[in-house]
Amino acid sequence: MKIESACTSILVGKAASIDGSTMIARNDDTFHVLAPHRFYMHPAWHGEKDLHVKSPLNGFEAPLPENGYRYNAVPNVDTEHLGDYEESGINEKNVAMSATESTYGNERTLAFDPLVKDGLDEDLIVNMTLPFVESARHAVEYLGQLIKQYGSPAGNSVLFSDKDNVWYMEIVTGHHWVAQRIPDDAYAVAANQVSIQQVDFDDADNFIWSEGIREFVAEHHLNPDQSGWNFRHIFGTMNEKDRHYNTPRVWYAHHILNPETPETPESAEMPFIMRTDHKITREDIAQILGSHYNETRFDPFAKDSTDADRLRYRPIGLNRTQNSHILQLRNDIDEGHAAIMWLNIGIPEYSPYVPFYCNADDTDPSYSQTPLELDLDQDSAYWLHRSLGMLVESHYSKFIQQNRDYLTEQYRLYRIHIAATDEATKDLTGQDLTDALTQANYKLVAAVKAEAKRQIASMLMQGLELSKLTFNMDKNL
Repeated sequence: MKIESACTSILVGKAASIDGSTMIARNDDTFHVLAPHRFYMHPAWHGEKDLHVKSPLNGFEAPLPENGYRYNAVPNVDTEHLGDYEESGINEKNVAMSATESTYGNERTLAFDPLVKDGLDEDLIVNMTLPFVESARHAVEYLGQLIKQYGSPAGNSVLFSDKDNVWYMEIVTGHHWVAQRIPDDAYAVAANQVSIQQVDFDDADNFIWSEGIREFVAEHHLNPDQSGWNFRHIFGTMNEKDRHYNTPRVWYAHHILNPETPETPESAEMPFIMRTDHKITREDIAQILGSHYNETRFDPFAKDSTDADRLRYRPIGLNRTQNSHILQLRNDIDEGHAAIMWLNIGIPEYSPYVPFYCNADDTDPSYSQTPLELDLDQDSAYWLHRSLGMLVESHYSKFIQQNRDYLTEQYRLYRIHIAATDEATKDLTGQDLTDALTQANYKLVAAVKAEAKRQIASMLMQGLELSKLTFNMDKNL
């Protein structure tokens, strides 16, 4: 079974980003270093009867509507044994979804609304939601009705966005949840804890909640505060694991975007809604998702720190991150070009976030077809980028600057590619545009693969020179 319980999420409002885009991003972490994923474009369907989904993990089964929008997804390869876990995508209505950020309710609330063992869990939550929604708010409401109907077997938090709105939804017990709209000029970070704080039930534009949640809290005396209605305090946890596994990741993300953030990595009161004095870029988000407390004493690679500090906190970027993504909806271009999925299926620090136009109906087989094991005869993006990461880390001090230079150049080229593609296809519409953007994706993947292979070849040749099993006779005479 694939267990998702270690992700880190970032949400950015359109006025907080450098180009007016909304962005939602997440590291999809597992407990397994190798859990192959693939990236594919799921076609739309119309008038299909008797469609249904069934989980091999908890037995959940449900029908699907007869009509569904096209969307992309990044699922497991071995779905028969590990479940779908489609994780992230953008549908043809330009609604983005990332699911899920595993979140844990406390024993007080779970005593009165326990998890539903055979309910709708992360492995099918994208399948059941993304093909059927037309806006970010509609997605929250739609998923809320599914949770009301089927219940949830785990704490799952979900990110939604469209070109104007970014929403974060926290499902923490069997049937209760709250969603908050991220203000346009703000960002938010979540890391496996209940994040939403004060809920304003008089502000239905920025908060949505499960039916009867206020009555539930009042009836069972669950609010520990003298005043206010703090969702984190009522439903969340704060224990030793949180202080070492969860909250430090939020602190470090704040530290990157707000350097004035005090050093309080174990604080339970770090704000959910944050603002900066500068515009947030995709590169900022990529830096955070690949980070490991860089330039602090908590960095596992820090040479001048003690083991106690280097191993004190769980970093954001891990070698068991299987899919890291930035889902971008641009506001400075037409809807046909607006949706881009920046996908990294390597180790986030060492591999690039490759931009895919989502108005496409196919993708290169190196992404859509991933073998379960490394096969040197196959051209797999997943295995190619994970091999690159392994080589960089095997001689970190030797290769890290080369790797950074490689990523910097890749991002420069990606910007050129997007600008050129936007311009070349600006007069196209409908299927003609979809076909052109599909081919643009193919073209970029070919270049990405070629450069990744060059990096791997370079590091292998350099690595052969670094063996300790060497002997220079002249030096030893």
